[in-house]
Amino acid sequence: MQILETSGWEDYELIDSGNGRRLERFGKYILSRPDPQAIWLPKVSVETWNRADAIFDEGWKTKTKIPDKWIVKYQNISLYLKLTPFKHTGIFPEQVSHWQFIENKLKSLSQVSNLSVLNLFGYTGASSLVAAEAGAKVTHVDASRPAITWFRENQNLSGLMDKPIRIIVDDAIKFTAREIKRGIKYDGVIMDPPVYGHDPKGGIWDFNKDFPRLLENCSEILSGSPLFVIVNAYAVSASALMLENVMKDYFENLGGKIEVGELCLKEKVGGRLLSTGIFARWSK
Repeated sequence: MQILETSGWEDYELIDSGNGRRLERFGKYILSRPDPQAIWLPKVSVETWNRADAIFDEGWKTKTKIPDKWIVKYQNISLYLKLTPFKHTGIFPEQVSHWQFIENKLKSLSQVSNLSVLNLFGYTGASSLVAAEAGAKVTHVDASRPAITWFRENQNLSGLMDKPIRIIVDDAIKFTAREIKRGIKYDGVIMDPPVYGHDPKGGIWDFNKDFPRLLENCSEILSGSPLFVIVNAYAVSASALMLENVMKDYFENLGGKIEVGELCLKEKVGGRLLSTGIFARWSK
């Protein structure tokens, strides 16, 4: 079991957490959001928490004039953030550990332009843009048209419109099943499956039922010399051991190694770790 710890970067930091909330800086704006796991006491003063530009409590309440969207940067990647109705902003900052992993894997190879990476449940696309910026061909799949539009904005903002990125609005299982029939192969697969979701035609995604089927499909579309499979899981009532067991079913025969554990953010002030989800990675 591993802890993937993110201490933040120039445009993001977890300032503090506690009393069921987290206090974060995204660019120049400070946000206070619920986090049910943070049942400990905050480290910083009430006055510091009160300086938040926006607070989520059954909806966002803004205390300063925050634009409809603003920009944060991760290295050469630029991303639009927004205050969404579901307390999210458009990025999951703890995934910087995976972004670094993807970048290091791809940039260590001499023939990156021949490599193909598939990002399922791609959302606003930070992982896709990191892979594309590193030189890979990317297929970005999400069932939400608004998420795809947001990704296109991020791609344009990052100056990566000329990169070979294929964008698909589709259900992950149906798409991968068709790729099997078409004989399309990928050198890397990234996925961020929800607990529940809907495809563009109203079909239902159920993690416990559908996740093993998806991994089986992905095992069949990996190339002869694959590099990695990355899985993030949020709000799943299961442990990283569950991810490890299922990953072994489909990828252990490929050799390499399987890592599992928790994705965590490290507080700037208290230095405590806040777990945000579980992950699994297979890699050569």
